[in-house]
Amino acid sequence: MDHRKYASILKSVSKPARYTGGERNQVVKDKSRIKCRFAFCFPDTYEIGMSNLGVRILYGALNELDDVWCERVYTPWTDMQERMREYDIPLWAHESGDPIREFDIVAFTLQYEMCYTNVLAMLDLAGIPMLANERGEDDPIVIGGGPCAYNAEPVADFFDIFSIGEGEEALPELARLYVKMNESGEYTREKFLYAAATELEGFYVPSLYRVEYGADGVISTFEPVDENVPRRVKKRIVEDFDNAYFPTSPVMPYTEVVHDRIMLEVFRGCIRGCRFCQAGMIYRPVRDRSVETLCRQAAEMYKNTGYDEISLTSLAIDDYTCVDSLTDELIKWTNDNKISLSLPSLRADSFTRELMAKISGVRSSGLTFAPEAGTQRLRDAINKNVREEDILNAVHIAFEAGKSQVKLYFMIGLPTETDEDVVGIAKLAERVIEEYYKTEGRNKRRPPQVTISTACFIPKPFTPFQWFPQITMEEFERRQQLIADNIHDRKIKYNFHDSKVSFVEAVLARGDRRLSRVLLEMHKRGASFDAWDEYFSMETWDESFRAAGIDPDFYARRERDYGEILPWDVIDIGVTKKFFMREMEMAERSEPSKNCRESCSGCGAFVYGGDTLCRKMRER
Repeated sequence: MDHRKYASILKSVSKPARYTGGERNQVVKDKSRIKCRFAFCFPDTYEIGMSNLGVRILYGALNELDDVWCERVYTPWTDMQERMREYDIPLWAHESGDPIREFDIVAFTLQYEMCYTNVLAMLDLAGIPMLANERGEDDPIVIGGGPCAYNAEPVADFFDIFSIGEGEEALPELARLYVKMNESGEYTREKFLYAAATELEGFYVPSLYRVEYGADGVISTFEPVDENVPRRVKKRIVEDFDNAYFPTSPVMPYTEVVHDRIMLEVFRGCIRGCRFCQAGMIYRPVRDRSVETLCRQAAEMYKNTGYDEISLTSLAIDDYTCVDSLTDELIKWTNDNKISLSLPSLRADSFTRELMAKISGVRSSGLTFAPEAGTQRLRDAINKNVREEDILNAVHIAFEAGKSQVKLYFMIGLPTETDEDVVGIAKLAERVIEEYYKTEGRNKRRPPQVTISTACFIPKPFTPFQWFPQITMEEFERRQQLIADNIHDRKIKYNFHDSKVSFVEAVLARGDRRLSRVLLEMHKRGASFDAWDEYFSMETWDESFRAAGIDPDFYARRERDYGEILPWDVIDIGVTKKFFMREMEMAERSEPSKNCRESCSGCGAFVYGGDTLCRKMRER
């Protein structure tokens, strides 16, 4: 790369610090000693990618290997993409500045379906053939992973391989296999992919499966090419989570990023089983880290970064069995160093005055809770296991502590939802305002504000609602207006998600391999950053669906039959279909189920209940 030309280009684009590299704690190695070069790509901006804990973990885990060098890559913003094409600058890695097409493995983390157009833009900028079947021996192996890989079919044509499940142990194993085959002279693309699928656990190679469709458009067969290829790919989990790799010297950005703080992963998984939530299913079983381990990691990260905030991350932090002792131990030194504790995933039913006191130093005037539904009947149907009195008690505690702002997150379009449930969202917000004025110790100098936000329900793979259709955009808009019409207090603010984006997300979430044609059409039309409001275009998506001969309603708005072969059936997450069917039937009766610590529901995963590993037979 001509660095003088590169420097002049940086002066002409927004936020040039996104592209410079050279940050503190980045890993730089001697290329002459490296046997596998690994480019880890985040298909969104630097600010978002640098905030992702999963990327930090995998970047560090791979760089623990002496002969493997993992470098970072992010999607250039649109102005930089224009300059790169104008001056023929290929997409490069941050640490070395080398073009990523020269790497051995190029990996993408797929966190969100709306980032798929960014993946194609990055492959194009890199000069790597977009379609896997067009790559030759000199091209990198392209890998996908992350939550969207659990249904990889819409992007299967663009990837050589998918890492299914947790990668801290799996990706180093894959790198070791690559090095071994290269050193022995066995390596070819075809042999490597076959070995990854048949010799390692947790790797899905789409080219080793044949998919056929019936006259009705539904999958008729989904078969491996031979008996050595697993019929279902079992996800990888890290069993000894307390001793698993965790980065304590993360790369420090030169510019502001979304989450610029210490992030401690307290535990992985969820005990709750909300029926709409994919994360609560795919990340099972629940595994805790010990207080001793977490305190050591926090102290090391503070020493190496100097951050003044520690965020305790998990799907629901108050479900951590040792949350009180952990916060007590951290406060012993964080208060003296003026470090605030952030607990971003609090549940209303377990929020206490003790927790409120411990996070009182967080620099915000409000708290966030997610009731998800406006009535108890619907909260029972989705298995939220939060009662209205829990919500009012939680906001009461917050108001007593001087907080005046509360954010409440809901979903509309959920299975079995009625207009009464929708109106219940506005009524619940009004009751929160009433609770403020009932609170004796409230901060009377600051008026209350309740912000309610509604997302559009998206049926996701590996949930009890995976068979359920999404309602139409017009019906979403009607329900959004119904909420707005029932808000009668200026102290309540209402935000809602764009139903058009949620529709496309639903199509991609439940799609099959035929959607690759749509994504190629989107790329032809210059699409990227579809996750950003200013670049999302429903018109462009409609054009691409038509050009590809795809009816998007077939994927988003069609109810599935229990017997239908689903595109994601090739993946085994440990949770059984029988469990999902049973939970769906309970939802139709508005019948909640107990969380994993109260009673094992026999989902099929190995679940930690406190300190006891509960192993239930998978066939139950």
